[in-house]
Amino acid sequence: MQVWIGVHLPSLYLEVFRPKWSPDTGAGVVVLDRERVVALDGPARAAGVRPGMRKGGVLTLAPHARLWERDPAREHDTTVALATGLLQFSPQVAPASENTVLVDVSASLRLFGGVRALLQAMRRVAETVGVTASFGVAPTGAGAWLLARNGGGRALSQRSLSRVLSALPILLLPPARKYADWFTGIGCQTLGELMRLPRAGLRKRCGTALVDLLDRATGTAPEAHEWLELPPTFATRIEMPDRIEHAEACLFAARRLIVQMTGWLVNQQLAIVRFFVVLEHERGRAAIEPTTIDIALAEPTWREDHLVRLLRERLSRVDLAAAVIAISIEARDVQAAAPASDSLFPEPGGSSADHTRLMELLVARLGAENVLRPAPAADHRPEEAARWVPLSDPTKWTPPPGDMPRPLWLLEEPVKLLMRAHRPFYGTPLRMVSPGERVEAGWFGGELVTRDYFVAESDDAVCYWIYRERVGSRDDEDARWYLHGLFG
Repeated sequence: MQVWIGVHLPSLYLEVFRPKWSPDTGAGVVVLDRERVVALDGPARAAGVRPGMRKGGVLTLAPHARLWERDPAREHDTTVALATGLLQFSPQVAPASENTVLVDVSASLRLFGGVRALLQAMRRVAETVGVTASFGVAPTGAGAWLLARNGGGRALSQRSLSRVLSALPILLLPPARKYADWFTGIGCQTLGELMRLPRAGLRKRCGTALVDLLDRATGTAPEAHEWLELPPTFATRIEMPDRIEHAEACLFAARRLIVQMTGWLVNQQLAIVRFFVVLEHERGRAAIEPTTIDIALAEPTWREDHLVRLLRERLSRVDLAAAVIAISIEARDVQAAAPASDSLFPEPGGSSADHTRLMELLVARLGAENVLRPAPAADHRPEEAARWVPLSDPTKWTPPPGDMPRPLWLLEEPVKLLMRAHRPFYGTPLRMVSPGERVEAGWFGGELVTRDYFVAESDDAVCYWIYRERVGSRDDEDARWYLHGLFG
C-alpha cells in the first residue's frame, strides 16, 4: 500500500521573519512580493489589509504595520531544514512547490507504529524547526500535496481519496488559477465538477498540465519526484533572533540543527562519534573568539534525544565570554551505523548501549575529569599501579601483577592501625581471611617498598586491605600495620 504524507507550511512567509518582530505589538506584520501582499498576521487583517493588496493600500490602512519583502532564500533554507529533519522517517523525501514537502512513508509505517504515530513525530520535527505545518495523507504524492495545501486531511484508499478530492476547491491546482474566471463562468468550483468535464475539451482549453496533475492526484498516471540529495558531510548554521546572554538559552536553536543532523545521519546510514557546536560572538572590530563545544561520544549514535540531552548538560556548564549571535554544528567524526540487536531476550540490567549513554550523560554533567575508569599500570606497588583515566582516554587496561585480590579504590595515604591483643584494630579487631601477598619493589628508583598485604575482615563482616611493614626494613623492630584499601 502506497502512503504519502504532504507537509505544507502555510505561514512560512511570516515565520521566516518571526525573529525580527514581536507579535504582541499590535502594529501588524505584512510580507510583500513585488509590492503586493502575500502574507499577513491577525492585527494587519483586523486593520483591513488583504492578500494581493498593494503596498500603498497597506500603508493607508495600517500605517504602523511592519513591512517585509519576501525572502525566497530563507524560505528555501527553512523548507530544506524541515525536509532534512524528515529524512529520519523515510529516505524518500521531496521538496515540492508552494512550501510543501512530500514524504513517501510506505515502507516506514510498521517501523514507526502507523500513520498516527508518524504524524505526531513529524509534527514534533516541524515544531523544532520552528514552523507551523499542515499534514495531508494520501496514496499518491499529488493527492497528499492537495490535502496538505487545503489545511490537512487523510485518505488512505483510492475510493476515499476520490471522495475527499471531489470537495476541494479547483483553485488549489496551480495550472487552473489562470483560468479562474472561465471556471467561474461555467459554474465549475470543485475538483469533482472538474473531473466530470470532457477530457478532450478540457485539455484543449486549459492545456495538458492541468489534466496531468489531476491524473497524478487520483492515481491514474505515474508520478516522478526529485528526491532530496544531501552532501557527504554535515555542517549547518543558524543566526540567533537576538543576542543570547546565557548558554542554556541556545538549546532551542541548537536543537533545530541537531534534528537536521539526525535526518542526515539516518539518510546516510551513519552514526555520530564526535561533533562540534560553535557559539559565535561579535564580529568585526570587536570580534571575540567563538566558544567551541567539543562533544565526543563513547558509542556512536544517531538518536536525537540523546544528542540533545548531552548538549543540554554541556551548555549548562559553559560560561559565555560574550553574547551569542549565531550557532553552527559540524559532524566531525562519523562511522557506519551498526544494525539493531537481534537478540531474542533483553539483556539484564540494560544493554551496553544503555550503559554507554549513561556514562556519556555523566561525563556531560560532571565533566570528563570527574568520571574515570581504571587503567592499572604494570607495577607491583599498589599506589603506583592504581591509575585512573577519563573515559575517553585511549590508555589500555593492564592487568595488575599477581592473582591475589585487590580493591579498586585505595586510600590516598595509608592509615596506621592500632594494635590490640597482638591484632590490628579498626573499629573492631581484624582477622586475616587471605594468604599474604608480599610486595618488594621500588629499589631501582630509590623508593624501596617491603610489605605483606592481607585481606582482613572485621566483626561486622566488612573487608579491608591492610599491610604489615616487614621487620628489618627499618630500625623499629615492632610490626606496623596500615589500612590501604576498602573492598565494596
